[in-house]
Amino acid sequence: MESAGLEIVGLIKGRRAKPDSRYFAGSGKADEIAAAAAEGEADVVLFNHELSPAQERNLERHLQCRVVDRVTLILDIFASRAHSSEGKLQVELAQLQHLSTRLVRGWTHLERQKGGIGLRGPGETQLETDRRLLGDRVKLLKTRLEKLSRQRQTQRRARMRNRVKTVALVGYTNAGKSTLFNALTRAGAYVADQLFATLDTTSRKLYLPGAGEVVMSDTVGFISKLPHSLIAAFRATLEATAEADLLLHVVDSASPNRDLQMHEVDKVLAEIGAGCVPQLLVYNKIDLSGVDPGIVKGEYGKLQGVRVSAINGAGINDLKHALAEILSLVHPVDTDESGDARLIGLTL
Repeated sequence: MESAGLEIVGLIKGRRAKPDSRYFAGSGKADEIAAAAAEGEADVVLFNHELSPAQERNLERHLQCRVVDRVTLILDIFASRAHSSEGKLQVELAQLQHLSTRLVRGWTHLERQKGGIGLRGPGETQLETDRRLLGDRVKLLKTRLEKLSRQRQTQRRARMRNRVKTVALVGYTNAGKSTLFNALTRAGAYVADQLFATLDTTSRKLYLPGAGEVVMSDTVGFISKLPHSLIAAFRATLEATAEADLLLHVVDSASPNRDLQMHEVDKVLAEIGAGCVPQLLVYNKIDLSGVDPGIVKGEYGKLQGVRVSAINGAGINDLKHALAEILSLVHPVDTDESGDARLIGLTL
């Protein structure tokens, strides 16, 4: 919540066998929330769950203040972090798709962009007009994103022809991916101790002795219960992850929930078609966990991961050596005359 600029004035927890159809939390708990909101003079009540449109409207009437669910909060954070034109398009598309189910005379400002007179069809209500305007905007955003996706595919095909290997950094949000990316490539990517500091994919070249030149990409961080609308909107950006030769799965080794976070990342990777891409685990933030840097090997000497601290550089050389070792085993991506990939060969 701090990432969204909200000041917390109260926290209420509860347990239910199943959500209440009207208030999600039940009428008694809703009364408790209303009393706490009034006492703390809260402007917003945030639910750490996804609410249905009806539940959200019922709660706002009952609590007499704005109600925000988990999905809306994540979308709001994404909107504040997007900097590139593509990132802004992706976030706007996700917001419109999510809010379309909550549309109650909420998009009349779109009329002014096209001129209100003569826009409404015969017998069309204001709500229907707003829905049609929103649908037109969604269609326009999808068209623009498809164009950007085709441009990115052309760039990838050029790299394939040149037999350039690609590495993508993935991981839970705030695991230190951008800091590690900067430590490896000296790219100067934006770094902050906040959720979703990185939304726009950044790519840089990195030379590894023994493996040659590779292209490394920093990607958006994942989170548990990531809204499906966001995954769909960012699918064009995440294509770089699904088509990489190797994934660096960055893990916050100091987090008490690291196993759960790793599981959530693997779930999203499977959803975007990157579940079969080889991974190298990078246990980051060892300066906080008190673990020594170095390479982690399995029972039969198989490389499993590397322990590093991206903030002070400990273990970075070990990571580069591990990358060079793995990528030297990657068969160059074979392409046909059109530049389409036909074969990637590597099994860890």
